[in-house]
Amino acid sequence: MMSPEERLERILKAIDELESLSEEMPIVVEGKRDVEALGRMGIAKNVVSLSKGISVFAFCESLTRNWNSVVILTDWDRKGGRLARKLKEAVEANGARPIESIRTQLAYLAKKEVKDVESIPTFVQNLRNLAGVKQP
Repeated sequence: MMSPEERLERILKAIDELESLSEEMPIVVEGKRDVEALGRMGIAKNVVSLSKGISVFAFCESLTRNWNSVVILTDWDRKGGRLARKLKEAVEANGARPIESIRTQLAYLAKKEVKDVESIPTFVQNLRNLAGVKQP
């Protein structure tokens, strides 16, 4: 079992990687609260929430006109998993590369304590408290 310190270190590394990727490609999240949560963690560039009212395919079609890679960061509950598969298929069908590795990493590191993107900032703070690490 990982210590809180190790989990914190690995989650912060994943967040840094996400921030770096956001400079080069869009990060697709489910909703407005997910966008806000990433913003609280310093990731504000190229974060887009799924547009309501248009199909997943049409959404991905519009994204892939300007980008050849897309980070998929849906929640890791059942609904988020189904949505991630749809997004992956639609991104690939439009000739772009879906990146799901960070979603997989965060789901693994958060275990059962967190199932959605919007809860990550609170989870990171809780890990900091458990690890005795002060907020930077």
